[in-house]
Amino acid sequence: MIDHHSALIYTMVLLSASDGNMSDDELNTIGENVRYLPIFKGFDFHRLPEMTEECLKLLADPRGLDKALDVIRTKLPAKLFETAYAVGCDIVASDHNVSREELRLLELLRDKLGLDGLVSAAIERGARARHMTL
Repeated sequence: MIDHHSALIYTMVLLSASDGNMSDDELNTIGENVRYLPIFKGFDFHRLPEMTEECLKLLADPRGLDKALDVIRTKLPAKLFETAYAVGCDIVASDHNVSREELRLLELLRDKLGLDGLVSAAIERGARARHMTL
C-alpha cells in the first residue's frame, strides 16, 4: 500500500537513482530524513529497504519514471508537495555533485507537483545551505 510516507521515500529514491549512482551520502540522507523529520513520525524505519526496492522495481519499467511521478502526485496530499520537493532537494544536495539528470528530474517533479518557481527556488537554496561544507 502506497501512503504519504511511501510517496516521500519514492521521491528521495527517485532523485538518488536518477544519475545511475545512489551514493552513500544520498542513502545516509534518506535514512536521516526518515528517522528525524516529523512527517515520518509513526513510520516503521525497518520498512525503508522494502520501500526503496519497490521504487527501484517501478523504475525498471519502461514507463517507470512517469509512473513514479504519478504515484508521488496522487498519494501525497497537496500540503505535502513542498515537503516532497524539499526532501528531493536534500538528496540532490547531499553528495555535493549535482548532475544534469538530477536537475532535470527536479524540474519534472516541480512541474508534476505544480510548485511555484519562487517557492521552488527557496527550497533549493535552503537545501544547498543545509548541505554546504567548507
